Parts: sequence; structure tokens; C-alpha cells
Amino acid sequence: MPINSARGGASAKGFGFTAGVKDAELDYLVVAGGGGAGSGQNNNVSGGGGGAGGYRTSFPGGTAILIKNGVSTPVTVGGGGAGSTTDCTSGITGSSSIFSTITSAGGGGGGGHRGKAGENGGSGGGGGTGTGGGPALGGTGNTPPVSPPQGNNGGDAFNGGTCTGGTYNRAGGGGGGASVTGGNGLSPTPSTSIGGSGGTGSANLISGCSVNYAGGGAGGGNFTGGTGGTGGGGNGGSGIPGSPSTTRNGTLGTVNTGGGGGGGGYGTCTGAPNTPSGGSGGSGIVIIRSRNTSYGLTASPGTNTISYAPCGANIATFTVPGSVTVGAYVTPTLVDFLVVAGGGGGGRCGGAGGGAGGYRTSFPGGTKITLTPGAYPITVGAGGAGKSGVGRGASGADSIFSTITSAGGGGGSGRDGGAGNEPGSAGGSGGGGQYDFPGSQGAGNTPPVASSPLMPGGQGFPGGPKGAPSNDPAGGGGGASAAGNPTGFQTSPTAGVGGAGLSNSITGSPVAYAGGGGGGGPSASGVMGLGGSGGGGKGNTPASPSPSAAGTVNTGGGGGGCTGNISPAAGSGGSGIVIVRAPGSAGFTAAPGTNTVTTLPAPAGGCKVANFTVPGTLTIS
Repeated sequence: MPINSARGGASAKGFGFTAGVKDAELDYLVVAGGGGAGSGQNNNVSGGGGGAGGYRTSFPGGTAILIKNGVSTPVTVGGGGAGSTTDCTSGITGSSSIFSTITSAGGGGGGGHRGKAGENGGSGGGGGTGTGGGPALGGTGNTPPVSPPQGNNGGDAFNGGTCTGGTYNRAGGGGGGASVTGGNGLSPTPSTSIGGSGGTGSANLISGCSVNYAGGGAGGGNFTGGTGGTGGGGNGGSGIPGSPSTTRNGTLGTVNTGGGGGGGGYGTCTGAPNTPSGGSGGSGIVIIRSRNTSYGLTASPGTNTISYAPCGANIATFTVPGSVTVGAYVTPTLVDFLVVAGGGGGGRCGGAGGGAGGYRTSFPGGTKITLTPGAYPITVGAGGAGKSGVGRGASGADSIFSTITSAGGGGGSGRDGGAGNEPGSAGGSGGGGQYDFPGSQGAGNTPPVASSPLMPGGQGFPGGPKGAPSNDPAGGGGGASAAGNPTGFQTSPTAGVGGAGLSNSITGSPVAYAGGGGGGGPSASGVMGLGGSGGGGKGNTPASPSPSAAGTVNTGGGGGGCTGNISPAAGSGGSGIVIVRAPGSAGFTAAPGTNTVTTLPAPAGGCKVANFTVPGTLTIS
């Protein structure tokens, strides 16, 4: 798979243009926006699924596009069509994606009430059901026609008349996918119906790993919704009598896959919407890959990215409209990183410890990031404030470098001023649980990041739960290597210990980061929870009314929790840090001057280390 990508906008610096060099041969994947799905209705009606966005590619082995050196070529990334939210209407067809001479058409909208046919498009939308009998046909795919085809037809609706308990067995058709036609709505028995499945999409390796694109959205069912097609297709809404209203809306097509939205289900039952919505289609994507290392690519704006294939060739990925430019190839610099977010603040009044900031690293031995010459913004997340009134502490802020984002630690739980509780927040590591409320700890590794030997909990671990009911200690915040309260419930009036952090030697010396904050002790005879190694702050108790400790600055440690309504506030989380390490040959500068660049002595071989303790900019030359 490719080395992790760097911001495409930063790649432009240092790309000169070579006179007399032949036009660049570029492979492409162009996927349009998926179609929105039709809605259901309270008169025994289900909507058709949206068709997948048109799918066109030259990879591998197809005819490449020729682009001149130095010329900026616009790239259009189609948006997904809106799903229907009103009675008797179909979903909206998605928008086209365009690169050079290649245009992929948006997926057709799914049919709505009164037996509306699916719309034509890159892949056709599924037919909708309705009164009056007769099937509603799926829309035509590969519209306008290209060779090889850009998509397939949508499936037909099943519009049967058998009524069971007031519900007719009708089912919308599935939207077509890049590889397979959408499924027809089905009625396996007189008393059941199943929405048509979304057509299967296609897998492509142009990005360096296999990813599925352009799956059709499934049709809604008066009893059971269909399953979205592989490649981002949304699931259809269900209409099983007595089912909750939340299952009756179709789900969205996945962003940047061109998947079609799922059709709305049947809407009659207490508490259900009268018009269950069809899901909107997923936006499209454009990926452009140089066939060799004679050329370099730049992509703008910076939301779009440049990465490197195993052979070294550039890959430009467009998730939003922009432009691509071909220039001279620039040898990339491989860098290691440590990105730690701000820790969460401790809670007050039975307050728990704050969770450590998310911890992500490539050092030692992980997957490095590839950077080309240019300026890269660095975000160093602030720690969350410890609670000064009663309630939950504030979550820490994210730290960001290139494609790596570490999430702020979750705030520790605390009472809300009444008889209730403000639970610990989820985050890089989760905030601990309040002493009166079991299960009030926050989840860690949120949003999820894959675990590895360097990061056993992904970004971090959950906060610790409250202690034994007779003693009511508060939980510690989670850390990078362990959950809060790592030994489980306490058996004496001792608050939970913050989860331990992790040590890292990216700077040349071992330093611990991302320890969870300790919980507040429960009573005058209680014992405060200690902070986890890696900057976690200790809690306090009525017997020791000194302030709860803040997490250590630039470690991402969580703040300590505060018990009762005694005067001190809970501890704030420690700020995060970003460290980037590169070979000695790299040209590194760090701004502003608070941030530093150092050269390591042997045996590190003169590696350069940029240390960011405040937000700034890393420039590579």
C-alpha cells in the first residue's frame, strides 16, 4: 500500500518544469456522486435505492490520459444526490465527476411513492412502490453510454397486493452498482417483503490498496429493507410492524465512494415518521496516478492529497473539486512523527480524572509519512479546562500533523448540580466515571484508530468506572497504554488511578506522554487517585483540599478530578505536543521561534527533530 500521504497543496514548492519532456501518462479513477433514494410513505409505500455514481478507470492496464507538463487541469468531484424527504417524490440524481476527457455521470435517483420509476444515470436508481399495482421499473444505467460501461440498471419494485395486519408486502428496487444490476424487490411469502439489494460496486487498487467504490443503494421494504451494495451503498429502511422509527429511514451512501442512498421504508406505526426519508447518495472521488517517477503531481486545494505508490509514483486523490498539475518529480522525505493531543479536564463534585490526549506515533519502526518540499501547518491541542463549578470537565483539543489527527482527551465525569450526572466524555482516551453513577466513564480511541504494537489501544483507552458502591471513589481517566482504574474497582475509599501513558524516544531520550488524570477521593478519610505516568494530574479529597493537579504541559496528560464542593477546581488537562523526526539531510525549519529544530548526536546519525509545543509551521526544503 502507499506510504501515508502528505497535503497536496504543500507539494507545489520545488516542482520545476522540464522543457522538452513528453506529456505525462496518467492513470485515473473517476467516480461520480451516488443517487439519492426515494422516500417511503404511510400508505404502505417504500422507496427505491439510489444508483451508484458512474465508475470509469484506466487502472490497471487501460488507456492513460496524456497531460502536458506545467498545465493545471481542473478536477470535478460530484456531490451525492439528496434523498427524498417528502411524499410522492423520487431521490435526486447525483452530480458528475470530471477529469480531462473523462466524465462519469451521477447515479440515478431512486423512485418514490405512486410507483415512480428509478432515474437513469451512471447506474440507475431502483423503482419505487405505490398504490395502483404494477411494478415500477428501475432506471437505466450507463447513461450516457460509454465503453466499457460506467454502471448498471436499477432493480424493479415489487408492488404486490397482499395485506397482512394492515401492511402490504411491497418492496422498492435496489440501485444499480458498478459491477452488478440492482436487485428487484422481493416477496418470499405472502406476508413478507424485502427491499432489493443494492448492486455490487467495483474494487480498485489505484490508491495502492484495494478499495470498493460505486455500490448501489438498497430498496426500502414494507417489512424488511434491503442491503446496500459493497462500495458504499446505503441500506434500505425497514417497515416491520412495531419497529422503531429510526430503522425506517434509508441510510446514506458512503462519502467519497459514489454509493447510492438507501430507500425509505413503510411509515405507518405509532411514533414512526409518516414519510421515512430516503438516504442521500455518497459524494464521488477522483484519483490520478502517474505511470512512472519521471513526473510529479501537485493537487489543490490542500484538502486533496498526494501520496506515493510502492514504486514511488505520485498518486493525487481528490475528495473535493480542485486542480492537478504535472511537474518535475521531487524526491520525498520520509519522516517519523509523534502526535499527542491535549488532555481532558477533571470533573468536579464526585469528579473523575480527565482522559489523556490521543497518542499516535510511527516511532520506532512504524509507517512513516512522506513529505515533499513545502510548508506544513502544525496544530498543538490545548488541554481541556478542569471544572470550576459542578459537572464534567472540558475535553482537550486535537493535535494535527499532515494526515495524522490525534483526538483530545475526554473530560472527567461529575455531578450536574442536581441529582443527575454528566458522564465522562469519549476522546483519544476517555474521561473517568463519577462516583455515584456506574457506567459513566467515557470511551477511548474515539474516533477509532487501528491498534498496533506502538499504540496498543489505538489512540488510547477508556476511562475507569466508579469504585465499590460502599466507598464511591471516582474513576481515573484513560491513558495511552491502559484504562483508568487499571486494577479494577477499588476496595477502600481510594479513587481510581489514571491510566498509564507510553514512553517514546523520538527526541533521542525516553519521555512518557498521555497519562490519565486521577479521580477525586470520596470522603474525608479517602485517598486521592494518582495520575498515570505520562503527565496525568492527581485528584484531591476533602481531607486534602489542595487543588487537583493539572496534567503536565506538552504531555497530553489528563487533569485530576475534584471531590465534593470544596473550594479548589478540578485540574485542567495538559497541552499536547507534535514531534517530527527526519534524516539529517532534510532541510527543516520550525516557526514560530518557540518551536525548535535540533540535530541528534551519534548514534542517531545526525537526525533532525522538530519539536512543536505550540501551533506553528514546519517547512521542508
